[in-house]
Amino acid sequence: MNTFGRIFRVSVFGESHGEVVGVLVDGCPAGISLSDSDMLPDLGRRKSGQKGTTQRKETDIPLIKSGIFNGKTTGAPILVIFENKDTDSSAYEKIKDLPRPGHADFTAFRKFGGFNDYRGGGHFSGRLTAGIVAAGCIAKKILGQVRVEAKLVEAGSSKDVQGAVDSSLKSRDSVGGIVECTVTGLPVGLGEPFFDSVESLISHAMFSVPAIKGIEFGSGFALAKMKGSECSDSILDAKGRTGSNHEGGINGGITNGNPLSFRFAVKPTSSTALMKKTVDLKSGAQASISVEGRHDACVALRVPVIAEAMAAIVLADLMIIARKIPLTAKGGL
Repeated sequence: MNTFGRIFRVSVFGESHGEVVGVLVDGCPAGISLSDSDMLPDLGRRKSGQKGTTQRKETDIPLIKSGIFNGKTTGAPILVIFENKDTDSSAYEKIKDLPRPGHADFTAFRKFGGFNDYRGGGHFSGRLTAGIVAAGCIAKKILGQVRVEAKLVEAGSSKDVQGAVDSSLKSRDSVGGIVECTVTGLPVGLGEPFFDSVESLISHAMFSVPAIKGIEFGSGFALAKMKGSECSDSILDAKGRTGSNHEGGINGGITNGNPLSFRFAVKPTSSTALMKKTVDLKSGAQASISVEGRHDACVALRVPVIAEAMAAIVLADLMIIARKIPLTAKGGL
């Protein structure tokens, strides 16, 4: 339920307004150089602060509690926690019986019988992606020369991301966005046909991130408008290099050595000051709700580094499964 991966396994825990959030990473090879400072650059990219992001400001200092000795991974599980210090639950106490449209409040209440932590979305909150980014930093270390890079290319149906963010702030609303991710340096042969295809695993991982609602690989949905003669990627040499990359670096669910590329849609933050219809869980009567608190006008601004982390987690697992990465790094990595 909260764990992903076959050998390189990532488990998230915590709640948005609880004492801590964090991640437990199992299956990491021994001998990899790792410290909390290695995680700070990516965690800084995920943090709020830029225009259009939440005013909640957490330090996001990773506290590594196990799995590291003398600056190297030991092969034992790595526990990383983040303290929640800038929480304000007052806005959520006022609406605890009024599920916010577009959030998991209603489904969580029904599934867990009302015992769920409703403050800030509890365990369903994007706050838990701090742990995912930390795990992604470890995965990137495992991947070595493989490069995983994601960027926000569109917000509010516009290439002018900042303009879309400014407009949403003025209207007291929110906007979504499109993020592109490219992975270079992958070997041929990762993944399996059907259920463990690279597309299947990356999609599984990406849809585990709050607010992700759609994904495509290579030319994606545009392939439906092409002819077979147009969409086939010509093979140029025995290494598998292709003249185009409509397939996004994957054939039959398996990496073909070309850049792995995918795009995904991030929905707008559902919490806005604008009035919406909901239901009172106590009385069953319809009610209206305006969500106060600190929310992102464009949460997609903070998503690229999370996408990189998720892709790295999937690919590190596949590299270990394929024995491209030894379980012990001789001499250290």
